This record gives sequence, C-alpha cells and structure tokens, in this order.
Amino acid sequence: MAAKKTTKKTTTARGRKQDRARVAGGQDYEVAYEAKKTGRSAPAVKKAVKKVGNVRKTVEKKLAKKG
Repeated sequence: MAAKKTTKKTTTARGRKQDRARVAGGQDYEVAYEAKKTGRSAPAVKKAVKKVGNVRKTVEKKLAKKG
C-alpha cells in the first residue's frame, strides 16, 4: 500500500502580506534592506525597531526623523 502524499501550504497570501508589514530586527537581510531604503545604518534600524516596535511604517517614520 502506497503512502498518501500530502502537501502542506505553509503560508497564505494573508500571512505574506502581514509579514511584509513588519521588520524582523533579528534578520540581517531585513535590517540591511530597511537601512538601504532609508539611508540609515543597520544599528540605527535595530535601535528603531527596539524603540517603536516592528511595524514597518512606524520604524520608517522613526528613521525619517533622524533620531
């Protein structure tokens, strides 16, 4: 008897959209992307994520204030 093969959908479209709305401060590629996008340093991005949370809009707003 052959084993039944199941496919598991790991991420829904909604999940991907929610993921894009966040900045993962522990993921170097996300920090580097945000740093390049805003013209700030990676440590500045990490500091902003720690201070205001991981919502991309608020992080970008914090970085735009230069402080």
